[in-house]
Amino acid sequence: MCDHFFSIWTNLHAQLHKLLLHRQLLPKNQRILVAVSGGQDSLCLIKLLLDLQPKWGWDLAIVHCDHRWRNDSKENADRVAELATNWQVPFYRQIAQEIPKTEAIARQWRYESIAEVAIAHHYPYIVTGHTKSDRAETLLYNLIRGSGAEGLSALTWQRPLIENRETTPHLLLVRPMLEITRTQTGTFCQEQNLPIWEDSTNQDLHYARNRIRNELLPYLQTHFNPQAEQALAQTAELLRADADYLEIAATQLRLQASFSHVSKEKYRINRRVLQGTHAALQRRAIRQLLQEILPVAPNFTHIEKIRELITAPNKSQTDPFPGGAIAIVEDPWINITT
Repeated sequence: MCDHFFSIWTNLHAQLHKLLLHRQLLPKNQRILVAVSGGQDSLCLIKLLLDLQPKWGWDLAIVHCDHRWRNDSKENADRVAELATNWQVPFYRQIAQEIPKTEAIARQWRYESIAEVAIAHHYPYIVTGHTKSDRAETLLYNLIRGSGAEGLSALTWQRPLIENRETTPHLLLVRPMLEITRTQTGTFCQEQNLPIWEDSTNQDLHYARNRIRNELLPYLQTHFNPQAEQALAQTAELLRADADYLEIAATQLRLQASFSHVSKEKYRINRRVLQGTHAALQRRAIRQLLQEILPVAPNFTHIEKIRELITAPNKSQTDPFPGGAIAIVEDPWINITT
């Protein structure tokens, strides 16, 4: 029997077990791919899942993505591979052919690489070690950038791994540790003698997220609210519920307002229906449509350009959107040609 079966049942085991029962995030007897970087959060996650495995009957595997950002990245990956061998868990290593130039590029490569492994080896569930601390930091990061409720609650319990990919099998990204803090994962790793690999880039203040983690959050905790992390994570949870509800209502509004794809190059909106609705629903319904049309994610300015046409004189039109689309009023319609 593997060493992890001899672990002492801790409060953290009980907390995660209870959460999984309540939220039904990871059904029993499923094949699950766990993303393990070697840091404290992902090590805590894989150890907890291994210890819970006898109760849930999961078939677990580990995937590690090497961005090649650091000189010791191969050694880090080797350490994770060694742990997988000791725990008798399948291990998959993905290595970046080109070193990602930005955090966004690295994130996209990481998720696409994990998707490749999941598809090839039939793992419908992918689990990451994002914590309550990550959720608080993400809210602050997106708030500073001017995000709406969607961005402020971006770290959700689960979502499709690859968005808007019709040819990709359904892969679900699950984050079961959003009620667990980074302090808890660090304590757990220490108690379990897990070999944390310290990532030097986490201290690099060139990255905005590191400044939030190492400077802004501690400042807020010291000078405003010792429980700032908890409060921010709770706000993200509340915003997520509100956003989900409004998204459903916006989808219904699109049907009422006859948002339609008239032809390959033309979309239309019945602005008479929109005139009697709340601005929050107008914005969401328009954003949903623009997501289908624009080559980039629609921002506040793009959405407001369409909203202005709801009450504008007939024949009013916008300047071109990214990609060249133009919206024009042909009452009662707002027609968008691409």
